[in-house]
Amino acid sequence: MSIGEFARRSRLSPKALRFYDGLGLLSPARVDEQSGYRYYQPVQLERGRLIATLRQIGVPLATVKDLVELDPAELAERVMAHRNEAATQHAVRQELVTALVDRLTGRSTVMYEVASREMPARSLLCLKRNVDETGAWKLGKEFIGIIRDPRLPRMPGREGAMFSIYWGQVSADSDGPMEMCNRFPTPRPTRSPSSPFGWSPPTAKRMSTSARPGLVGSTLRALRWRSRRCGPGPRGRASTMSSSR
Repeated sequence: MSIGEFARRSRLSPKALRFYDGLGLLSPARVDEQSGYRYYQPVQLERGRLIATLRQIGVPLATVKDLVELDPAELAERVMAHRNEAATQHAVRQELVTALVDRLTGRSTVMYEVASREMPARSLLCLKRNVDETGAWKLGKEFIGIIRDPRLPRMPGREGAMFSIYWGQVSADSDGPMEMCNRFPTPRPTRSPSSPFGWSPPTAKRMSTSARPGLVGSTLRALRWRSRRCGPGPRGRASTMSSSR
């Protein structure tokens, strides 16, 4: 069938079909060499309608390409996960809209409830970078790969859990400073008196010799050890808020 007929029956526009062909998502069965007309087989309608439905429910185009290759059972699980995530995001937006409307109409002067607490000085391994929503996930995965290095000490339980600090707005429209942190046990001072922590943490030079990819360049320059006291003040509040995320 022609591209116009296929577009009508699949609920996809000819423009979208040409775009999906360029992405390798839905290519025509045949292209006339002389006229350039595109022709599709009826068996391709199911894939075309699936793509149209996934886009209508808000699945990103990059994700659609992976989903259409799954078997029906696995695809159903992924669609349900997408629905749950969308519902969570909708609930968060509703809370933000309510808080903003209350603030604009004078019913409330506080948009967020902020709490602070005193924290003792801690030895942290930190990685900070400007990221958007997509970059935040990548930064988290990269940091997990770093702290899994067997040469690093471990602190079991909740106290040794990884946490993040948002120093600014991180969204799909703009990037902002985000810092990933992980607490480590108090070092022994006898190991390395020259180190401010009493022992020598993995340096950029030593980490760069690892076979694990991604531990080079800007990551190593941003990677640093430090001790921080989370108390009153902007930095203390930001650290406390981030640990509850």
